[in-house]
Amino acid sequence: MTHKIDFSLASSETVEKALGDKIEELRLRRNITQSHLAREAGVSRSTITRLVQEGKGISLDSFIRILKALRLAHNLETLLPDPGLSPLEELEKKSQPLRQRARVRKQDQKKWTWQDDEREES
Repeated sequence: MTHKIDFSLASSETVEKALGDKIEELRLRRNITQSHLAREAGVSRSTITRLVQEGKGISLDSFIRILKALRLAHNLETLLPDPGLSPLEELEKKSQPLRQRARVRKQDQKKWTWQDDEREES
């Protein structure tokens, strides 16, 4: 089953239904029962049932648990992509000089001694 939905225009109910249908499709393709998926996700079987029923809802926590149980947690990264730097931040970054730490060369370092030791040597 292919979902051809313009998510930017679809209602939240339509998006929720499409996600539920897709998860149900994946569950069936992997030949996993609702009870087994619920056990793996740490949710009730009725939560799995509500996920695929139109108009019913589940918590975000349950949704994430189900994705993890289906080994789909890596897909969560696409929900909130890294915004990166804004164009203004890019310009500011380019205009600033590259910062470097000052380093003391080993040959320039004096051997450290106690001040009392220096007095005794004199």
